[in-house]
Formats: sequence, structure tokens, C-alpha cells
Amino acid sequence: MAFIYYITQVQFEFGAVKLLRQECERVGITRPLIVTDPGVKAAGVLQKALDALPGMTVAVFDQTPSNPTEAAVRAAAAVYTLQGCDGLIAVGGGSAIDCAKGVAIAATHEGALKTYATIEGGSPKITERAAPLIAVPTTSGTGSEVARGAIIILDDHRKLGFHSWHLVPKTAICDPELTFGLPAGLTAATGMDAIAHCMETFMAPLFNPPADGIALDGLERGWAHIERATRDGSDREARLNMMSASMQGAMAFQKGLGCVHSLSHSLGGVDPRLHHGTLNAMFLPAVVRFNAEAESVRKEHRLDRMARAMGLASGSDIPQAIRVMNARLGLPTGLAAMGVERGQFSRIIEGALADHCHKTNPRLASVADYEAMLTASL
Repeated sequence: MAFIYYITQVQFEFGAVKLLRQECERVGITRPLIVTDPGVKAAGVLQKALDALPGMTVAVFDQTPSNPTEAAVRAAAAVYTLQGCDGLIAVGGGSAIDCAKGVAIAATHEGALKTYATIEGGSPKITERAAPLIAVPTTSGTGSEVARGAIIILDDHRKLGFHSWHLVPKTAICDPELTFGLPAGLTAATGMDAIAHCMETFMAPLFNPPADGIALDGLERGWAHIERATRDGSDREARLNMMSASMQGAMAFQKGLGCVHSLSHSLGGVDPRLHHGTLNAMFLPAVVRFNAEAESVRKEHRLDRMARAMGLASGSDIPQAIRVMNARLGLPTGLAAMGVERGQFSRIIEGALADHCHKTNPRLASVADYEAMLTASL
């Protein structure tokens, strides 16, 4: 049986951050904890959120690392409890939003965080007690503002997913103006993250035509505007379309992702310094080639349909087009340029096989398949 759910309330417009107090009142948050990171604070975006909450008692945790960790979740949850907070506002990219989702669990549920990880059978243990969350994205990449999942590096160094409909933000406030100051390199990396989401969800085999349509439209928007957004960070049309592509890719997450993400999650746990979106960009060409042989992909002409959205002649052109796009955006030429070595392959593959995205790829990958994809991505 197909389960199709769309998904939460979205306020999408230039200047939408000004609606923050209104949305807190709507969902019953009176003492919010804002979860953010040092970069968002330094860019002045945190202050914009605080200015939109006049008269409210607000606590702030601004130490989210670039890849959210269990230690950061613990520290933020301590602030939440100490300050008597009754809800969360995440202001930042996917790291801040995922960290806030971790706090939504940790501050309201007992036991170690790993108890609630998806591959540990923890999803049903996440209940309606989860703290309410409003998400204000400041990048156009993960789409976590409309997703039920969070990715967090645990104390044991595993990078695991946490998934529950109770973790979906009550409101997503998507304000493209908040992305105007994003550096070109981060714009490119997060933009390719959004494009990877649209492509992987579209290739996933589960039956969900609305998700397919949303992902395909998101791919078209992202592919057409990522260079413009990277070249000119104040291009309003490009920033709007990239934020939409990011949101749309995550709206389709309910179909599942695949080998791009099982590899990226695993490698991100092996070396947390590596940027998730950049890793997705590196893995996409090899995974698209691998998926071309999947029965569901061939039967439904999924690569050719993606190619049309990207302005390409054929699905077979996609891997090279992604490599060319990565180069034009100034992203690394491959994993080796990011410091990844063959000696890490066994650990990466072990983690990929255990990842929650492994089984939702349209073609089940073996150890040898993963090794070939890693080699092709070097």
C-alpha cells in the first residue's frame, strides 16, 4: 500500500521570517529555544529571527557544528530544559534543523539518543511528546524543514538517521532573502545536495506519483538556476528557485533515497569534516550509471525523464553532465581531491550497507558494487 502525505505548513516568500512570532503563536510555542550555528549568527541572520520575536522570552543555542553531533544535541537539550522552553526554532541549514530535531527527541524522551535511530528500530519510539519545531532554512540544500528525518553523528561515530512524522516541523518558513549572503562554494554544495535529493527520490522505486512530480519539477528548477545562484548570490529569481528545489526534494523523501546517500552518510561518519552536499555531487554520476540497469528505472524511463528536465538529449548524458556542472561550480574533481583514500573503502562500504537509504535504492548494491562506485568517484 502506498502512503502519501503532504506534509506541513509552508510560508514561502521574501521576508517571510517576519512571520515567526505569528507561527509560534499558531503552534503554541511561548518560550522557544533557537538552535543555530556560529556562521548564521555572524551573518546577522540570527538577529533577524530574534527581531521577529518581540516580547517573547527566547533562549539561544548557537554552537551547532557543521555536521550535527550527539554532543551538540545533548548541550542544546540541557539549555532547553534549564530555560524551561516549550518549543524549538531552527535557524540555519540542515545541520541546525537536524540538531533541533535531535533536541526535540532528547529533551522529551528518556534514554540514549541511539535508542531512537531508524536502523536501531527506534522510529516507533518517537512519540507525540517530541517538542514542537519551526524551521527557518538559511541554505537551499537539505530541505529538512519539510522532512521527517534528521541525520546525526552519534558518540560512537556512526552517522545515523532518525525518522518520525512527529519530527516534521510544524511550520517551514522559507525566506529566500536569508540565503543572499551564502558564499559561492556553499551555494554550489548545498545546491547540488538539493539536486541529488530530487534525482534520488525520483529514481526510488516506491509508488508515489505526487512525489515524482514534485521531485522532477524541483530538479528542473535546481538544474536551471544553480549556476546563476552560485555566480550572483543576490539573484532573487535564482535564490527563490533554489530554495524551492531544496524544499521539493525533501517533500519527496517519503519515497526513500538510495546509494548516493548511503555512501555519503557513511563517509560523513568516517570523516565528519566532509560536506554532505559535496559528497552527494561526487557520488551522483556513478550511482546514476549503476541505477540505469534497474528494472523500475528502465521500465518507467526515469533517466530520460530526468534528462528532459535537465535539458539533455538522453538519460545516458546525465553522469557526464553532472561532472561538467560540478567543475563549472568549482566543486572538487572527485573524492581523492577531498582527501578520501582507498584504505577507507571497507569502512565506508560497511556503513553504507547498514544505512537506512541502502534498501530504498532501485537496485540493491553489493559490496563489490559499492567498491566500484567508490572507485569511479575517486
